[in-house]
Amino acid sequence: MDLFNRIRDNAGPLGKYADVAEGYYIFPKLEGEIGSRMIFNGKEVIVWSVNNYLGLANHPEVRKADAEAAADWGMAYPMGSRMMSGNTDLHCQLEDELAAFVQKPAGLLVNFGYQAMSSCIDALLSRKDVVVYDSDCHACIVDGVRMHLGQRFVFDHNDMESLEKNLKRARTITERTGGGILVISEGVFGMRGEQGDLKGIIALKKEYGFRLLVDDAHGFGTLGKTGAGAGEEQGVQDEIDVYFSTFAKSMAGIGAFFAGEPDIMRFLKYNIRSQIFAKSLPMPFVIGGLKRLELLRTNPELKENLWNITRTLQSGLKERGFNLGKTSSCVTPVILQGTVGEATQMVNDLRNNYNIFCSIVVYPVIPKGMILLRLIPTAVHTVEDVNQTLEAFTVVAEKLKKGKYNEEFKVARIA
Repeated sequence: MDLFNRIRDNAGPLGKYADVAEGYYIFPKLEGEIGSRMIFNGKEVIVWSVNNYLGLANHPEVRKADAEAAADWGMAYPMGSRMMSGNTDLHCQLEDELAAFVQKPAGLLVNFGYQAMSSCIDALLSRKDVVVYDSDCHACIVDGVRMHLGQRFVFDHNDMESLEKNLKRARTITERTGGGILVISEGVFGMRGEQGDLKGIIALKKEYGFRLLVDDAHGFGTLGKTGAGAGEEQGVQDEIDVYFSTFAKSMAGIGAFFAGEPDIMRFLKYNIRSQIFAKSLPMPFVIGGLKRLELLRTNPELKENLWNITRTLQSGLKERGFNLGKTSSCVTPVILQGTVGEATQMVNDLRNNYNIFCSIVVYPVIPKGMILLRLIPTAVHTVEDVNQTLEAFTVVAEKLKKGKYNEEFKVARIA
């Protein structure tokens, strides 16, 4: 068979909906300045789908720093990979300041979170080693684990009995191979908002002698007294061996970083292939990153505003009987029951008639019969935004319960 014929015949679980869903449910186009209200299909909507946690995307100091850096340096400098010709004092300064912020002795600045996490896993592990990871880990972790040439085990989400069972299996193998064990979890699981049970995982470290890698993309800047993340929130930051976060959430920018012991950061610096063979992060992103980090350190009211909105939204939803699962972060999942078709038409109703834009998650990402509407509160949302959203959710949930989306929107169904 011709390769492209197979591809044309099988568009994939999401691609099969492209003709009817693209531009609205999939690949929608939000326009205007990033904020709590943007333009969708020519109308202003309240946006709960942008990970601009601390509202830095359009912060005046951030915009000024980005613009001045672009004017001063352009988007090309420095040219080449960081190892060969793309290193600067400011790159080093940013990674040092990031490490200090998350209470680690050394850091490593990288270009993109997804590629860096996958490449980091590949660099840390040899075929003699075993990796054990949470079943709900992000795709970047799953893809990194797939590259591992040795054994890999997955433990049930946040289930310490399942983790220990798999650690015993891993130890049996490493006793034979002479390898080590790497456990991977997340600080905050971005789909449902639960924090990873870092305390529970770390309680097993002494007995099983593993190292812990934590992806804290949603915890960095939002959790902990200083914003250092889920480890600080749970009082175990010191026990995280390799800490990782991206700039795409709280920093509202481009880039990512690792932090940990100096010798491990040095090893990654010389062995993480996604950086060695990639162009260095352009100077405007580095200078912009320094400004964003400065604001995280010096403006605690940003995190306070975020949590004021988060608590108002989450408590309001709970008071109205909505199921938010086990979220212990700003991520706010609203869990409902219904078909994919009902879900899409409910979102259609929210966007078209109530001016509410939120993300929809359905099968195969979650089990059949479940609908998850994922809300991301930010520091720039207002109580008015929250109240309008609560009213809209109350109405559409009642419509869903009464089967209105089966009756009224049959023609528009995509499943």
